[in-house]
Amino acid sequence: MPRDAPPLDLSASVADLTRQLVDIESVSGNEKAIADAVEQALQAYPHLEVSRDADAVIARTNLGRDRRVVIAGHLDTVPVNDNLPARLEGDVLWGRGAVDMKGGCAVMLALAAQIAAPAVDVTWVWYDHEEVSSDLNGLGRIARARPELLHADFAVLCEPSNAEVEGGCNGTLRADVRVTGKRAHSARAWMGSNAIHAMTPVLQQLVAYTPREPLVDGLVYREGLNAVGIRGGVAGNVIPDECVVEVNYRFAPDRDAAAAERHVRDVFAGFEVEVTDIAEGARPGLTDPLALDFLAAVGGEARPKYGWTDVARFAALGIPAVNYGPGDPSLAHADDERVPVEQIDRCERGLRAWLSA
Repeated sequence: MPRDAPPLDLSASVADLTRQLVDIESVSGNEKAIADAVEQALQAYPHLEVSRDADAVIARTNLGRDRRVVIAGHLDTVPVNDNLPARLEGDVLWGRGAVDMKGGCAVMLALAAQIAAPAVDVTWVWYDHEEVSSDLNGLGRIARARPELLHADFAVLCEPSNAEVEGGCNGTLRADVRVTGKRAHSARAWMGSNAIHAMTPVLQQLVAYTPREPLVDGLVYREGLNAVGIRGGVAGNVIPDECVVEVNYRFAPDRDAAAAERHVRDVFAGFEVEVTDIAEGARPGLTDPLALDFLAAVGGEARPKYGWTDVARFAALGIPAVNYGPGDPSLAHADDERVPVEQIDRCERGLRAWLSA
């Protein structure tokens, strides 16, 4: 890819604008070219106050409206694997980032440029480093260093949701469950204590585990507690003295991080448990008047978000937020990533109707 991306044509259809964005390679850590292109394109519109934070671009209307909303999407993708440049086959656009989430970013760009006098003030945010370690996340960086830029009454994250509204998100916790034993030569196994064998009750507990399906603010969330990795063993002739199972707990947003950790420790009571990563979920926030207006404008019924998304960052700031964007989330990161043009168009119409009401 060229060092400098070609200028973006914000007057193009949202499908074509999606294709323009997909063709700018922007793997996490390499977002400068696409951020430059977005910033340059938006500076042509005098109704927007445009600013930059590293490789995040923020564009704001300042019309003195009673309420403000944030509409956000990330510019980065996972690594390319022979899926660039984009290609259009029939009514489906293929290419890295088409789903996650350049379709959503294209919708945002088109509307930011075209709606000069929205019914609410809007803060548009295109940010970097979503696909990597949480501490690098551009939205998180802005929330820490420039929180005033995210002040709002409601937020929409244009993550792929099949052009349907998905409220809130589950939280996620990863932990290592460890058992120890005693090394010995495998020819004299009775002289040792096999840590892998001692892990059996942990695995049995996971097999027998019944996940909750709680009702949270009108939406039913599905939890899950699963082994996602196991490590142990020293050599082919040694009884192992340690075994570790990594578990991932996806917890509904009626539990905070502390409650989720207590639950995991209760499940594996008697075993050593080390929590290695945890992120709060987000309640749907669908009772807020702006959320109700949003649902009415875009149509359909809200569904729960089972995965974790950056709506949780808005929830931590006390801002109700939903996911709403084109693309099937199950195709995110897939090599055959693709998005129906109809979904891009539907999201553009839905957001336009809401902002113009």
